[in-house]
Amino acid sequence: MSTPLEKWVEKQAELTKPKRIYWCNGSEKEAREIVEIGMREEKINAEPIFTELNQKTWPNAYYHRSHPTDVARTEQLTFVCHPDKETAGPNNNWMHPDEAKRKLIKLSDGCMKGRTMYVLPYMMGHPDSPYSKACVQLTDVSYVAVSMRVMTRLGSDVIKKIGNSENFVKGLHSVGDFDPNKRFIMHFPDESFVWSIGSGYGGNALLGKKCFSLRLASCLGLKEGWLAEHMVIVGIEDPQGKITYIAAALPSACGKTNLAMLQSTLPGYKVWTIGDDIAWMNIDPDGRLWAINPETGYFGVAPGTALKTNPNMIKTLKAGKFFPTLFTNTGLDLDKNEPWWEGLDGDMPENIIDWQGKKWAPETGTKAAHPNSRFTVSVYNSATLSKEFDNPKGVPISAIIFGGKRTQLIPLVVESFNWQNGVFMGARMGSETTAAAIGLKAGVRRDPMSMLPFCGYNMGDYFKHWLNIGKKLKNPPKIFSVNWFRCDENGSFIWPGFGDNIRVLKWIIDRVNNKVKAISTPVGLVPDLDDMNTSGLNIPRENLEKLVEVKISDWKNELDDTEKFFKQFGKKFPPELENELAELNSDANR
Repeated sequence: MSTPLEKWVEKQAELTKPKRIYWCNGSEKEAREIVEIGMREEKINAEPIFTELNQKTWPNAYYHRSHPTDVARTEQLTFVCHPDKETAGPNNNWMHPDEAKRKLIKLSDGCMKGRTMYVLPYMMGHPDSPYSKACVQLTDVSYVAVSMRVMTRLGSDVIKKIGNSENFVKGLHSVGDFDPNKRFIMHFPDESFVWSIGSGYGGNALLGKKCFSLRLASCLGLKEGWLAEHMVIVGIEDPQGKITYIAAALPSACGKTNLAMLQSTLPGYKVWTIGDDIAWMNIDPDGRLWAINPETGYFGVAPGTALKTNPNMIKTLKAGKFFPTLFTNTGLDLDKNEPWWEGLDGDMPENIIDWQGKKWAPETGTKAAHPNSRFTVSVYNSATLSKEFDNPKGVPISAIIFGGKRTQLIPLVVESFNWQNGVFMGARMGSETTAAAIGLKAGVRRDPMSMLPFCGYNMGDYFKHWLNIGKKLKNPPKIFSVNWFRCDENGSFIWPGFGDNIRVLKWIIDRVNNKVKAISTPVGLVPDLDDMNTSGLNIPRENLEKLVEVKISDWKNELDDTEKFFKQFGKKFPPELENELAELNSDANR
């Protein structure tokens, strides 16, 4: 007799009509066979899915070139299908579940003809963790099958864990014909189901990533009383060997992966990596917040990754212990058969083809690597991996950090007055954008808790959920905001960033451990510069003072913009955060 899982797979196969169905077991032998199939049989744009790279310099590494229309998350084609629009909120594209399914059934009819349907049973989180979730994704492309092995705990043990239960997260994915007009990523939170067609790009196709671990999981967290967050998790070890764990939300291009694998410039301080993207945070019986990283891989942006910016990531990419490491849409050095991207160390190779396979030189005026070109690599390749990574309980969080990219106004580091004030800090966070970079109007793009594209329900309710979590915590983490990007009058960054960010993290853990005092300002508590380790930094004292300066009279535009952003959530917006804003407005108008 068929299990609910087998019946579900059969039903999807009836719709998609694959040539064959293959149940993955997650072994390395199997992964190597699937990569071979991607090199010999499967093609995109008449090219193999994978090509082997130089195995001496980049062991176990393979190159993948995606369809030219399929290079990033398609937020405009991503929908959250709650039964009513208000539950989805102004932060999501909404479609009624019935309409979404009618559309998708039509597009998915026969979409896997001639292809293999890979059945991918996987866990988000350690199998023994009370916080983990059992999932199954179906896909028709080898790139997704082997990527999910890197990014999740994929294996046939998950099938045994599911057994006769219907309680598992479902994902149906097909690349279809890559037509952007037939591309949709639909989320059905009430059914724990994601249905994606028309894209092979990671964020749209690796359904355990943003689709489940944030959009669906945030809805589960709301129901079950926990938080699914777009956050780094790291442990900071001091010279005495004490490790303090922090979680940090930083929007795109704000140094998230660099922070996760930070190489300290302060003697005796080390940073241990738990995760660079996702944190699931639960309240333990003692009333403390504990976090797990449900993933097992890094899916990072290649351009700008180098020995100077992130030496630990370069070492991870070259370790080759866990099969495979993938590079997607970078340039290629043809002479050495190696991936290449802007910002990589060493001299520029002479013989490069770009991410579309065309001969490239700087004078073409384009980039060799697509700006969103990626690497996919296992956390187990990382020398900085925390020994607590596989602890089913996770790690206790002592501090939460919210960040953004702001050239003016926002101090280098601020501690919130309390949990509510910290939630307000996270709710108003944002980054400066340029129209050229991401096609948005230049200015500040608000991105609360770095979750704006990923919260699976109305963010007004999300803010309330954060406030409610705080009420249940007996020993809540301290909340901070950071801004590595403040500039001087010449437009140059004042703070060196990268490995020197450990100096800010040291102050944060000193505050957590009650070792230093702080100076009160209307926006929160800032450091006394004498308590920050700035030895060896070539920064004039007056510039350091600018980094922590708060002139509240300069904040009027910032507060007006914040108020405008908050108003879209209407009655759903918590009055507690309205009060926080009113208080700051009052200070600014004095």
